[in-house]
Amino acid sequence: MSERDKIWYFLVCVFLAATVVGVYWPVRNHEFIMYDDNVYVSENKQVKEGLTWENVRWAFTHQCSSNWHPLTWFSHMLDVEIYGMRPGGHHFTNVVIHATNTVLLFAVFEYMTGALWASAFIAAMFGLHPLHVESVAWAAERKDVLSTLFMILAMGAYVLYVRRGGIGRYLGVLALFAAGLMAKPMLVTLPFVLLLLDYWPLERARFGKDDLEGGGITAGVVRRSLSYLVKEKIPFFVLSAISSAVTFIVQKSSGAVVPIEQFNLRIRISNAIVSYVGYIWHTLWPLKLAVLYPHPGNNISAAAVLGSMLILVVLTACFVYFGMRRKLLLVGWIWYVGMLVPVIGLVQVGAQAMADRYMYMPMTGLLIIVAWGLWELSGKLGWQKITVGFLAAIVVCVSAGLTARQVRYWRNSMTLFEHTIEISPQAYDVRNNYASLLKDAGRFGEAIKHFKIALAQKPDMAESYYNLGNTLRKMDRLDEAIANYKKAIKFKPDFVEAHYNLGTTLVQAGRLDEAFAAFKKTLELKPDDVEMISGMGLWLAKKGETEKAIEYYKKTIEIDPNYVFAHGKLALALGNQGRFAEALEQCLIVLKHRPDDKEMYCNVAVLLEKKGQFDEALEYYRKSLQVDPNYEKARELLAEAIKKKESRQDVSGK
Repeated sequence: MSERDKIWYFLVCVFLAATVVGVYWPVRNHEFIMYDDNVYVSENKQVKEGLTWENVRWAFTHQCSSNWHPLTWFSHMLDVEIYGMRPGGHHFTNVVIHATNTVLLFAVFEYMTGALWASAFIAAMFGLHPLHVESVAWAAERKDVLSTLFMILAMGAYVLYVRRGGIGRYLGVLALFAAGLMAKPMLVTLPFVLLLLDYWPLERARFGKDDLEGGGITAGVVRRSLSYLVKEKIPFFVLSAISSAVTFIVQKSSGAVVPIEQFNLRIRISNAIVSYVGYIWHTLWPLKLAVLYPHPGNNISAAAVLGSMLILVVLTACFVYFGMRRKLLLVGWIWYVGMLVPVIGLVQVGAQAMADRYMYMPMTGLLIIVAWGLWELSGKLGWQKITVGFLAAIVVCVSAGLTARQVRYWRNSMTLFEHTIEISPQAYDVRNNYASLLKDAGRFGEAIKHFKIALAQKPDMAESYYNLGNTLRKMDRLDEAIANYKKAIKFKPDFVEAHYNLGTTLVQAGRLDEAFAAFKKTLELKPDDVEMISGMGLWLAKKGETEKAIEYYKKTIEIDPNYVFAHGKLALALGNQGRFAEALEQCLIVLKHRPDDKEMYCNVAVLLEKKGQFDEALEYYRKSLQVDPNYEKARELLAEAIKKKESRQDVSGK
């Protein structure tokens, strides 16, 4: 590489890193999304505790969210160590990894091909294409950017091994591949990608007796037979097979794999055909991107399937025909088609027909075709290099602008869900989450409307019945809430939260015997859940069985000494039994955890009054008023306590 090229190389790296970080800079102020971010970060107990030996063991020995990817968990835990639970830090780590991937992709392609500007174009489009926003701006998709980091490093290490040899370099490639699989199992296709690189641009594959070495881009590289190259990848294929088996077992055991009875093979193949064309369209025209494109199921259009099949057949025929002379065309096409195989829906996982995040690395195959194919075509058309460069710059700038716009939709759950519903109105899962946000914001009427739309789209969605029940309960429409909880349980009999909320709502409605059955079922499903056990105590207290209620509250505290709710209810039950000293002890524990609990200050004061400690009682009433000067209950009780104290003083004075 000449000195001039070295300068351009450095400037391209700086441009790529700076532009990617600049376009994604707003994510520093983004919130966690109520769509998997809670499972991966904000409500994940192990992640929130940070990196500990116990959590490292958990990451290797447990599956969560239907996946086994310990390195992804490590990265989230490390973020907690660095940023705490500030969402912006977690998002920005994704951006840093994505920017690193972009620069590395440029470096690896330039190292393989020597084509600086074509490699720069591929990397720029990879870094700035709006189809990749989902993988970068979504904290839960850390697995995408992290696994791709290891994939690109493995590709670079493989090129080094091919050119310099050595068992150490070979094992290095294998180790990077294993690390990538432990970040996301979609990398199972890497052995096939390495075979493609052997074909082009490394040109290691020998197809004739006279085709021994040299030629093309990688002059001096020893050519090998196809059988040799495949045998060379056997350890990689073994790792892929193990990872695929583990992933399938984990996803099937967690219920994420859709049974063949729901989507038969015809439906799956049809959706795959349409999706392959859909991904190409989204790459070329990325204007209507959504976080969820619902699977059409039996409603898939025959015309769409036939039309997509025709497009795929024509494209495949063209790339095979022209790829005999221009290898890069065939490599790019097989790269795109092959890398999507694990997620194209032949093994259906989840409710999506396709997903933007699945194109994070497969898009590179299409970019190879565009970067080198159009460059060579422009030469045949007699275009000047400056003209091609100008057009490429326009495409990159437009893509960056669209990416910046797409990033804004990921600002928070509300903006993302509103955008998704606008683009993909049949996304019932997202609509359910959107309605939950409306419920939390107190917009109950709108929430009910969207829950009902979601249920019209998917009548067996237990989560929507449950959330609708929660909304109606907040509106004191208890009978309707109870009916919806029962529907949720009908479609999902082991829905623990639905059983529990059914029980608490039945208590509110005064239907205590029915509530007992609901709580009993809850405890059968989740015998060590503190919320459920304390709920049983609450039910018993409502029934007047205070002694039994106390037993349940104490059992709750044994399991979780910091569960404040149980301490508070135990204090109330003990107070009702006249066990004021014990009740006082529980109240003080609550105040230790919640020093701004005005109600608990009042409770302490009342207990102190009953023990005849009026001076201390007055002090706690005043503490309650310090928390909330407008708290009428404390003000009235303080006035009464002062009168009682004065009366006692008068009596003692006489």
